[in-house]
Amino acid sequence: MPTAVQIRQTGGPEVLEAGDVEVGDPGPGELLVDVAAAGVNYIDTYQRSGVYKIDLPATLGMEGAGTVAAVGEGVTGFAAGDRVAWQGVLGGYAQQARIPATAAVAVPEGVSLETAAATMLQGVTAHYLVRSTYEVREGDTILLHAAAGGVGLLLTQLAKARGARVIGTVSTEEKAALASEAGVDDVIRYDQVDFAEEVRRLTGGEGVAAVYDGVGKSTFDGSLASLRVRGFLVLFGAASGPVPPVDPQRLNAAGSVYLTRPTSAHYVRTRDELAWRTNELFEAVTSGALKVRVGAKYALSDAAKAHEDLQGRRTTGKVLLIP
Repeated sequence: MPTAVQIRQTGGPEVLEAGDVEVGDPGPGELLVDVAAAGVNYIDTYQRSGVYKIDLPATLGMEGAGTVAAVGEGVTGFAAGDRVAWQGVLGGYAQQARIPATAAVAVPEGVSLETAAATMLQGVTAHYLVRSTYEVREGDTILLHAAAGGVGLLLTQLAKARGARVIGTVSTEEKAALASEAGVDDVIRYDQVDFAEEVRRLTGGEGVAAVYDGVGKSTFDGSLASLRVRGFLVLFGAASGPVPPVDPQRLNAAGSVYLTRPTSAHYVRTRDELAWRTNELFEAVTSGALKVRVGAKYALSDAAKAHEDLQGRRTTGKVLLIP
């Protein structure tokens, strides 16, 4: 029987349990995939802790890549032996996973399965943030928190390709170097200075067109204070905890600014939209225009350690589980 990492109750990393599971044959419209790599993301920690409610018991993991072992009734476009990747459905922390064929995309030649797994959820997130939530334009200045994280490194490269100036916050010199290497123009050590004041200084008092904030509670006020008039605060995560309720009048006082809380599912609502985003990402990877950095790999049995390191901000780039 294949091994999977499941939770039977919510809590800390210790509730992650690796054990044998019965996967079964693929049902109608499904693929059975031998998983080569599964991505570890903050959404996994929200589900594990109960911040995001899911039915239990559950196998965590919202993205992965591998080889199709079998196809279910009615599936077209995929066959056994195909290399595929997916995002947006549970079950990646496993040696085998059953996934809807509609969530899968083909992995092109020249892209490894590990790179594909590392590109899917965070890559799609970075893509919709800069292409759809607030569409970055040439000449824009943006602020990005956790610039050396998985989303941060990808978003930086996509924003730079669109002609933006990127200001990024980090907490260590190692992360500062990674952010600069990815293309961040101005790196701010948020542990040493008030980042909002530094953003104002760097922009001549004007502020930035958009803030991409995946940190949440600890950065929200400073993010709001960093915006230019009619700027966009894009709150796409809550690594430091959820933001308390906000009085809409604060958006007026900050300069008639906009606040949005996007989620990936609303930006891949159709098969065509998923294909558009992943095709652009994989084309950028194969051309060398987008570099995907895998910062750490863990065995399934070390999933708890992976969560601890991710939440402890001890990781950079993408974190993968390798079944």
